[in-house]
Amino acid sequence: MECKPVKIGLDFDNTIVCYDGVFHKVAVEQGVIPADTSVDKVSVRNALRAKGQEGVWTEMQGYVYGARMDDATFFPSVIDTLVAARDEGHSLFIVSHKTRHPFMGPKYDLHEAARNWIFSHLVFDGQPLVEGGSINFREKKSDKLDRSGHIGCDIFLDDLPEILEAPNFPVKTKSVLFDPRGHHLSFVDGPRVSSWIEFRKILSLV
Repeated sequence: MECKPVKIGLDFDNTIVCYDGVFHKVAVEQGVIPADTSVDKVSVRNALRAKGQEGVWTEMQGYVYGARMDDATFFPSVIDTLVAARDEGHSLFIVSHKTRHPFMGPKYDLHEAARNWIFSHLVFDGQPLVEGGSINFREKKSDKLDRSGHIGCDIFLDDLPEILEAPNFPVKTKSVLFDPRGHHLSFVDGPRVSSWIEFRKILSLV
């Protein structure tokens, strides 16, 4: 039985994009962590916070999301899942909460950097998997939720429980938590997946 075409809403940071390698690389380059620190974003953040270097961490985020955005990668099976969803007739939308400029450091345009990453990385056979008009960056979480509701997303994938559990999360949208490291085992507002392969299985049942 063919599945009904639906509108799929996708968070961007830490859902589509994996920053583990680039944060570790930049932190080692800057000499602020030992090279043997675990290669993941949280470990880098925790190492800096343990040394009282919250400001270094904050400025590093702006640098990574701006000047080093192209070094970021996508999670495994993102492309395969998006291609399959598109071929099944589903509509793809990126709806993300992202400030336009960093809180500290140079004023990179983080929205532009993210769009450029999408157009250069989320491609198949030379064509973008998410059209420009379907890419939505909002500076406030409330605006992200409003935009998702306005689009009429049937299903939404996000790595933050606080988004999926928000009182103003669209009532008609099925929430799916992306939790690759199993940090949110208590999440009960919808399915919880640890990989894009698992998310693809959920889409096959929509």
